[in-house]
Amino acid sequence: MLHWKHSKNGKSALLIKGARRVGKSTIAEAFAKNEYTSYLVVNFDNAPQAVWEAVANIADLDNFFFQLQFIYQVRLIERKSVVIFDEIQKAPAVRQAIKYMVQDHRYDYIETGSLLSIKKNVKNITIPSEETRLTMYPLDYEEFRWALGDEVTIPLMKEALNKRRSLGDQVNRKLLQDFRLYMLIGGMPQALNTYLETNNLQEVDQTKREIIELYADDFRKIDPSGRALRLFMAIPSELAKNSSRYQAMSIIGRKAENVDMNQLLEDMEDSLCVNFVYYVNAPSVGLALHKNKDRYKLFVGDTGLFITLAFWDKDVTENVIYQKLLFGKLSADLGYVYENVVAQMLTVAGNKLYYHTWPTPNGKHNYEIDFIISRRNKLCPIEVKSSGYKVHRSLDQFCEKYSSEILYRYLIYTKDLRQDGDVMMVPVYMTGLL
Repeated sequence: MLHWKHSKNGKSALLIKGARRVGKSTIAEAFAKNEYTSYLVVNFDNAPQAVWEAVANIADLDNFFFQLQFIYQVRLIERKSVVIFDEIQKAPAVRQAIKYMVQDHRYDYIETGSLLSIKKNVKNITIPSEETRLTMYPLDYEEFRWALGDEVTIPLMKEALNKRRSLGDQVNRKLLQDFRLYMLIGGMPQALNTYLETNNLQEVDQTKREIIELYADDFRKIDPSGRALRLFMAIPSELAKNSSRYQAMSIIGRKAENVDMNQLLEDMEDSLCVNFVYYVNAPSVGLALHKNKDRYKLFVGDTGLFITLAFWDKDVTENVIYQKLLFGKLSADLGYVYENVVAQMLTVAGNKLYYHTWPTPNGKHNYEIDFIISRRNKLCPIEVKSSGYKVHRSLDQFCEKYSSEILYRYLIYTKDLRQDGDVMMVPVYMTGLL
């Protein structure tokens, strides 16, 4: 955001897109308070009628900004103030007028909103090209530690990873327990605030259920048939099957052949509530050129919400379940939970994710690489294990098959950092540092 402010100097507006309740409005206002002499927030979700009267005559920018200052009792100063248009998707006329506001160059402008809702409300307007777009995700693990008052752990992790230095079993066990708390709460600011205020994971679960209900309402709006919502709610059960792909058609039902799946999946991806991992047919540099859009895995964008979804059949996930998850004592296989959090951490770090499977020599099973990311024109295959970490046949076979394409190879697991031949064995809490 600072780079945008100083490099653009008012020549473009900043559009912050992200899922609901991820903190877009909060970060925009905090930035405005820190970086400008004055600022004004227009929230189109609950704007008074006077604002809509001003919007109706937005072609007259002098009068438009004059009215806004009266309505919000804020004095705007040329080139020293910023106007925040919150929930911009509900005011298409204002979005279209951004082009002329930027040309006017009087103030800076920040827009926030859901990308999906924004797309659904631009049918009859000209989309401004004078926008710098940023995607906002749930809090990553470093930000989560900051919220708990810890600014030491992550820098030490970075140092350990850079120097390939083991941490010791006791330290690893403590760090893993701390990380499980992140998995349980997640990175939604509202859920984390509930934990900080109550120290009660059952209260946190209730907050997460309220967020999921908001997501459900959004999915119903974009797809009244309920198909998108069913695909979202089925993510935990689909991952638990350990299938090589997400079985969307079986979830949608018998009329699936009449569904525009490409549009439905595009809408889900744009919601930023989920993370897609696409199958790549030929693992090589330029992964996007070889991705199979019809074959993918689907993860929840926030692992805290994922865990609540996994126990959705209960009114509130009891603290006993959370405690068992926290200490790694829940009997259910948690492999798919770790896959979800790895997908989240890699996505938040800016990676596009892919995976690959191929049959074993006897054809009875498949090898599978959970995630493939690219670095320096090479591939970095990643295998994720919640247990049974001593073998990594899929990783070994993949690296042998595509040896000329490989830069680094990683096994993400729950034990201490160590090197096993060419494979770097990385504790799951270090995933975001790769």
